[in-house]
Amino acid sequence: MIDHPSRLPDADVDPLFPGRWSPRSFAPDPIPRPQLLALFEAARWAPSARNEQPWRFLYADTPETLALFRLLLVDSNRAWADRAPVLVFVLARRHFLHNGRPNPTAAFDTGAAWMALALQARLLGLHTHPMAGIHHDQAYETLGVPRDDFELLAAVAIGHLAPPDLLPPDLRAREVPSSRLALASIATPGPFSA
Repeated sequence: MIDHPSRLPDADVDPLFPGRWSPRSFAPDPIPRPQLLALFEAARWAPSARNEQPWRFLYADTPETLALFRLLLVDSNRAWADRAPVLVFVLARRHFLHNGRPNPTAAFDTGAAWMALALQARLLGLHTHPMAGIHHDQAYETLGVPRDDFELLAAVAIGHLAPPDLLPPDLRAREVPSSRLALASIATPGPFSA
């Protein structure tokens, strides 16, 4: 799925995993609704503590909703994300539904759902780029998200890959898949060691 020297795995994994990366250059072509719904369907099947499924995805794929969502991104992200045909805000419910207590794994579980969405996107020939650069306070208000109930974790741009020359000059050189830490530095046997 990708042939790049920074994407050579240290162990035998499906090419889907090193083939997922976060480009900034998106073609503005709309994503057909069945494909878009397939992304959220994949996320729906992620595991979660007590099967609470704390994730919520708010998405924009029409000119009206995209205009609204774009205003919630910081300018450095808007410089490239404004071309994406879909923007998503990812939320995690802060408390368990069954007893109202804080859910300590809500963000962890939502991360699993996000990864399912990202991998399904790659299977469909799409790319995703998550962003932390959001106007959080404005997003809670504009999107009507109850802050006490949900944590706004990230925004995601989704679309088909476009040529890097469509990006502002300062971003073109960065439009390559990033490398990863060595496997031995993230997974070690036994107790923690730095």
